[in-house]
Amino acid sequence: MVAPRTSSHSSESVEWIICLDKRPAERSGEDVDIILARLKNVKAFERFPPSLLQQICLCGFYECLEKGITLYRQGDIGTSWYAVLSGSLDVKVSETSSYQDAVTICTLGSGTAFGESILDNTPRHATIVTGEFSELLRIEQREFRSLWEKYHQCMAGLLAPPYGVMETGCSGDSMPDKENISNNSFVSVSKHQNKVPSEKILRAGKILRNAILSGAPHMIRDRKYHLKTYRQCCVGTELVDWQMQQSSCIHSRIQAVGSWQVLLEEGVLNHVDQELSFQDKYLFYRFLDDEQEDAHPPGEAERKESQEELQDTLLLLSQIGPDAHMRMILRKHPSERTADDLEIIYEELLHIKALSHLSTTVKRELAGVLIFESHAKAGTVLFNQGEEGTSWYIILKGSVNVVIYGKGVVCTLHEGDDFGKLALVNDAPRAASIVLREDNCHFLTVDKEDFNRILRDVEANTVRLKEHGQDVLVLEKSLGSSRTSSHGASSSHYKYKVMSGTPEKILEHLLEMMRLDSPFTESDSALDDFVLTHCVFIPNSQLCPALMAHYHAEALQGSEQEKRDYTLNNKRRVIRLVMQWAAVHGDHLQEEDSSVAFLEEFVTAVSNDVKAVPALRDQLAELQRSLEGNTDDARVSKKKHKVLLRQFSMGDEKLQKRQPIKSKDEILLKVYCCDHTYTTIRVPVGASVREAVGAVADKLGSAEDLLLVSLGSSGEKVIFKPNDVSVFSTLTINGRLFACRRDQLDSLTPLPEQEGSSTGPLASFELMSSKDVAYHMTSYDWELFHCVHELELLYHTFGRQTLKKTTVNLDLFLRRFNEIQFWVITEMCLCSQLSKRVQLLKKFIKIAAHCKEYRNLNAFFAVVMGLSNPAVCRLSQTWESHLFSQKLPSKFKRFYGEFENLMDPSRNHKAYRLTVAKLEPPIIPFMPLLIKDMTFTHEGNRTFIDYLVNFEKMRMIANTLKIVRYCRSHAFSPDSTQAIKNHPEVRTYVRQFKVIDNQRTLSQLSHGLEPRRS
Repeated sequence: MVAPRTSSHSSESVEWIICLDKRPAERSGEDVDIILARLKNVKAFERFPPSLLQQICLCGFYECLEKGITLYRQGDIGTSWYAVLSGSLDVKVSETSSYQDAVTICTLGSGTAFGESILDNTPRHATIVTGEFSELLRIEQREFRSLWEKYHQCMAGLLAPPYGVMETGCSGDSMPDKENISNNSFVSVSKHQNKVPSEKILRAGKILRNAILSGAPHMIRDRKYHLKTYRQCCVGTELVDWQMQQSSCIHSRIQAVGSWQVLLEEGVLNHVDQELSFQDKYLFYRFLDDEQEDAHPPGEAERKESQEELQDTLLLLSQIGPDAHMRMILRKHPSERTADDLEIIYEELLHIKALSHLSTTVKRELAGVLIFESHAKAGTVLFNQGEEGTSWYIILKGSVNVVIYGKGVVCTLHEGDDFGKLALVNDAPRAASIVLREDNCHFLTVDKEDFNRILRDVEANTVRLKEHGQDVLVLEKSLGSSRTSSHGASSSHYKYKVMSGTPEKILEHLLEMMRLDSPFTESDSALDDFVLTHCVFIPNSQLCPALMAHYHAEALQGSEQEKRDYTLNNKRRVIRLVMQWAAVHGDHLQEEDSSVAFLEEFVTAVSNDVKAVPALRDQLAELQRSLEGNTDDARVSKKKHKVLLRQFSMGDEKLQKRQPIKSKDEILLKVYCCDHTYTTIRVPVGASVREAVGAVADKLGSAEDLLLVSLGSSGEKVIFKPNDVSVFSTLTINGRLFACRRDQLDSLTPLPEQEGSSTGPLASFELMSSKDVAYHMTSYDWELFHCVHELELLYHTFGRQTLKKTTVNLDLFLRRFNEIQFWVITEMCLCSQLSKRVQLLKKFIKIAAHCKEYRNLNAFFAVVMGLSNPAVCRLSQTWESHLFSQKLPSKFKRFYGEFENLMDPSRNHKAYRLTVAKLEPPIIPFMPLLIKDMTFTHEGNRTFIDYLVNFEKMRMIANTLKIVRYCRSHAFSPDSTQAIKNHPEVRTYVRQFKVIDNQRTLSQLSHGLEPRRS
């Protein structure tokens, strides 16, 4: 994984695309490795063996399509099969030969595949149109048939029937018989005694039982309860206690419950009365081996074996435990779910793409009514075309085919997709049949009655304020906390939450609702959300006049005293909001002359009012203290800007403590020409490409139309648009800027210096303490992270060009992630001696462990991802060396296993999120995941609904921004023992990594160290 960048493609993505653009016969082993590194992350291929993936790397082609492009039409004879790498495509079906009456029946997202009709030359069943910019992998008919003949057993799960796993054909009008699906979804799981456990979980149960009998034999014994004796039982609470003592990868009792639930579901552990849920209570459970009368204790060999395998077993269960725990909760009747259960379900719903557009209230309502439903066999029909709609389905695991009479399978839906809602909304018959395309599929379902009730409740609790017949403010009413009267009676009150509105009405409402008797962020979280996100829908140029107008507003009716009270409270509210606004935006306000002028005008207005309204005097003093820094710094910044050395990263300035970079700071930058000569320009950091090109043209004395181009070390080019701003910080690690005419683009070649390091690990690095390296990495990373303004994530998500803002500090922090990743790969691939390479591997594992200890999760992820890069993980002699086995203590092997668990992306990085939730600040978070969360929220929710600001979306965006605020709520306090040591050579080394960022070069070096085995 590489940190996201603001240009259209990262160097790595361009690199693999270049490889795929070659003719298959011209692709080298290094090309295949580069493509393979990308395809491993494609959901459609996650179950394919390496040999099949390599064949796809040799015959696949890359295609990118803009929004609205028709890939093929219904009735066409196909020539290719496709897998969706990014973006989405609409599946449209027409009942006639006319395309105009086509209806969109579903959308294919990233990770889906389609087009298998080429196996038998049947016409296409539907028209496919891109819903947004999309990237596809295409395999032509002849190659696809060849792969199918050789790997049809592996590929069957990916293809729709009749080629896939469904036993009953469903082509044409023929439909498989509908299985008898029980109306009672709560009994979808059979009693465990009839289930055959998987070998993996059966083995895990034996290891845990033997480990308990070896170290704590008293836990498994005969127990009496209500005059009845239960043989060889454990107690639920004791099992949880024991597991938390044994494993550092279990962070909570709930997580431990999930691990035991895995064994319970498989029948390896059983409740004495066959209850289906494991509980952290004084309840009796028995291992499967103890069900036998002649169960024997483990022998010496089994004891030793259990100790050796215990940590790997606990790690395995911790990885699959959260899913089992979720299933356990969802199998409960809704009336039996606890508040904790509902919160866990709600957290899960936040990351399901089919629900991303729903409000928080609706998601919380759904948490209370969702039902878990599972089906074991491919070919099961969930419902038939023409039937009455009774449920809405969301796919948790597996995939289904959408089948229409006369057309067959028209598309496939995967995890995170939903279906069946349209029939509930329109009260119409089902438009298609849904058939399981693989075994063991899991769904969340919402009953029609619950679905309609939620819609009714939402509308009933919606308050709409209209002006001139149009909605201007939409509020949602909810029951607030109970208040107790002086007589001891409890009474409830309602809260009103802003859902959408015009910017002006939202501001007016939030000011009216502001409580002056409590801290700002506690009582006015909605106002805090407004302050954090307002630039998306009301820029400062409009907000400042609106605030001034509110400050001077007066009551039009009421007694004189009532008018005075209104005026005083109104002014106090606006003053409070302005102080919060200035505090959040900080230095960014200095970059806008109009904002600085407003602050000065506002302070003057409050100063004048103090004479008539003395009650404002205390707030005036507080206002002046909070704003004096902004206005003074703004005056200074007009006179003098910092001048930064080129590219923010080359030279001694990296050894100085980092300070936030502002858009008006200036940069000295080398811009190269085709012949590798260069000119140095001096421009503001926030300069547009048009301004930068103008500066280059002035220096060169050229009147020609020039392009500004980013050229990476592997030769990939990104042509910047004239209106792009602050592009200097978006360069790759070894990237350079070139200026040339359009007809000179093909002649651009990388500079020799862009190749990066050419020597192996420095002797000094080999002697450095892993803890010292991790400490100084964390110290430097904290400086970079502290420079990132929380609003830069907002600008990055909604677009710097759109908001006319720069994200330079965020860009540099994201580039640091890539720099650490490539540093690890570079050092490993340049280390020619096997014995030294083994030691280096051990050192990087220790550095990752210390970064985690220092709560530097960004660097931790970068180091571990560097070790998992194809150029490193393919070094089998290094990983499997007897030196590695002998010299790497078992605790470090366990560390690396835990690292992989923490990095597990399943269920939206659930393992990582659980870990972070238990950490106290300061924390350096895994920034690419925060960017992903912001993007998920942005793309899944419209910014405006019926011309009103979607404030629910702003609230979700603000919640992610507040994570950054929380991580920095305590300053980084240096480790006293490490700080005393100083180690200037280590400090210098970690701030000036020399890396190779060309994946092709790294793959070649890797193959040179350990050639590919035949």
